[in-house]
Amino acid sequence: MENLLEVLRERGFIEQTTHEEELKSYLESGKATCYIGFDPTASSLHVGSLVPIMSLAHMQRHGHRPIALVGGGTGLVGDPSGKTEMRKLLTAEMVDKNSIGIKKQLSRFLDFKEDKALMVNNADWLTKLEYIPFLRDIGRHFSVNRMIKAESYKIRLESEEGLNFIEFNYMLLQAYDFLELFNHYDCRLQMGGSDQWGNIVAGIELVRKVRQETVFGITFPLITTSSGAKMGKTAEGAVWLDSDKTSPYDYYQYWINTDDRDVARFMALFTFLPMEEIKKLGKLSGADLNSAKVVLAFEATRIAHGKQEALNAYYAAERMFGVRVVPEEIVPSSSAPRNGTQSDNISKVSDGTLTDAKVEVQKEVDAIPHSHIEEDELKDGIPAFKLYQQVGLASSGSAARRLIEQGGAYVNGQRIESYDYLLTENDIVDLEILLRAGKKRYHKLKIIKNKS
Repeated sequence: MENLLEVLRERGFIEQTTHEEELKSYLESGKATCYIGFDPTASSLHVGSLVPIMSLAHMQRHGHRPIALVGGGTGLVGDPSGKTEMRKLLTAEMVDKNSIGIKKQLSRFLDFKEDKALMVNNADWLTKLEYIPFLRDIGRHFSVNRMIKAESYKIRLESEEGLNFIEFNYMLLQAYDFLELFNHYDCRLQMGGSDQWGNIVAGIELVRKVRQETVFGITFPLITTSSGAKMGKTAEGAVWLDSDKTSPYDYYQYWINTDDRDVARFMALFTFLPMEEIKKLGKLSGADLNSAKVVLAFEATRIAHGKQEALNAYYAAERMFGVRVVPEEIVPSSSAPRNGTQSDNISKVSDGTLTDAKVEVQKEVDAIPHSHIEEDELKDGIPAFKLYQQVGLASSGSAARRLIEQGGAYVNGQRIESYDYLLTENDIVDLEILLRAGKKRYHKLKIIKNKS
């Protein structure tokens, strides 16, 4: 079996490791157990969380047992890492609600059946701690002098707000998590972002001092796009893994719009496709590179939302932007559609199954963001800029006006020439109105007929 450490390094996951040779031996010696903590500050994880999620998935695929630790306890305190101001404190109810959503999303990437992966919540032990015993048994192992030298603490100490005492305890709590998981699950590897290095090392030291055992750490680099933007951020906001927050179609579009320079790197990080095929992408350009983006978008969407949603998004994009035939030689291991279109396929279907085929096409069309509007509402006309704001194609009425004035707003493929343009019944085509912002953002208004 290939060495997992080298697989992760080749794919771009590793920034730092502790005890390199011993860690390598640990991963080769049999079934290892590792963990990553997920902060339950929202009901959904986003694309920025994919590197840790995918690393756990690689662990499982190599026969190891991943633990996804939901920070229900530490979420009540707040991690100062990477922050210049104190996080908003969550209530226990908010943490519980957010944890449910996170569990659902992680199940797309990890198989939790038969304890192949575990999901635990550190609230189960942290909320039961007694303060004085914790200080005597755990706190005595920590040097304040060393703690304030940690990068996460230094940033906050130098900020205007400073470091809150509640947050100062965070390193102790995360270190205690590692000790707890070591004691109960023989977990010997913690992984996390580069901003977690200090917390991970603190946990390693605590296990060494309390249990006289060696455990390990791996950190991931901060992933940015070639333009310097943070992963998972767009002009419209975060790209969420929850389909109610970011539709599978919009998720697919996020990946299809990847910068040319990032295609191979992102395919290595965010898909399971073979590296020998991914390495060949560096030689591509033009239409072939666009085909590679289709593969990236399809595979990323398939992993996060399932194959059917990936197909729906693919065919919906095809109907909007035209067909992108992906040559067989471009990442041949991908299950992305290669030849012909769904419309072509319908014409080839026998009469007996034509209805089913049309149903599938309708699902694909429905993958495009849409909303419903009653026909009566269009009788006197609705200002286009108001509709653009209402459906989310513009962040405000003034932003919608600017979009229209700059020539970036379209109705049924026709540019809107005036910011005070009214959408009326005359704009309805087959009980729909197609709105477009810029080159690639669409929204369909589906018309509800008046009751006679």
